Amino acid sequence: MPADMQRINNDTYVLRFSGTVQLSEFGKVQQTLASDINAGAKPRILATLENFEGWEKGANWGELDFLFAHSHDIERIAIVGEPSWEGQALAFAGSGFRRAPVKFFPASDLAAARSWLAG
Repeated sequence: MPADMQRINNDTYVLRFSGTVQLSEFGKVQQTLASDINAGAKPRILATLENFEGWEKGANWGELDFLFAHSHDIERIAIVGEPSWEGQALAFAGSGFRRAPVKFFPASDLAAARSWLAG
């Protein structure tokens, strides 16, 4: 599955993107995260781009309901992937449009990303 999320502990989530991420799959991840937030979670998200090829072309990625409803509930977002995806991944994550800091790390710096996320 190109978009998969796992809750590691109370508020740490690992979101894995691989291949071409479909809007429908990402929507399911957002629904799960929204449900957890509504139950009191304050997520710290580690998003990893593994063999990532991008986002489904032609899909309506401009839907911002989740961003407006829950962006203030997310504590931090660390994105780990190939540097060529940095700009697009930061824009996709809403860097600069949400209260939570969003930071990109090269794939070789996974440990640094985990450390920053926990900080």
